[in-house]
Amino acid sequence: MDDFLIKFFPRVHERKLHAKENNYCKYDDQLLQLFTSSLYLAALVSSFFASKACTVFGRKPTIMLASIFFLAGAGISAGAEHNWMLILGRLLFGMGVGFGNEVSSN
Repeated sequence: MDDFLIKFFPRVHERKLHAKENNYCKYDDQLLQLFTSSLYLAALVSSFFASKACTVFGRKPTIMLASIFFLAGAGISAGAEHNWMLILGRLLFGMGVGFGNEVSSN
């Protein structure tokens, strides 16, 4: 995890190295929080659209769309060079989660 923090969140890594006893504050960074929560926010929003897509197109095309979102998210995350690429990858993962969850619960 240190390599990841050094590349994408160097301020967080620096704080982590100097943290004494308080583990809570060493990861206190808004960009890191956006990175973490972007998957859940995208899953929440996309589940509303996935419900409509599942009703109109059916389960198989909807799950194929979820798979495309997952693959696109994996590709962008694997090739990420900047923070915005990481967040975009997480957003696509979240859309895959939203669509996949809707198909399994419908």
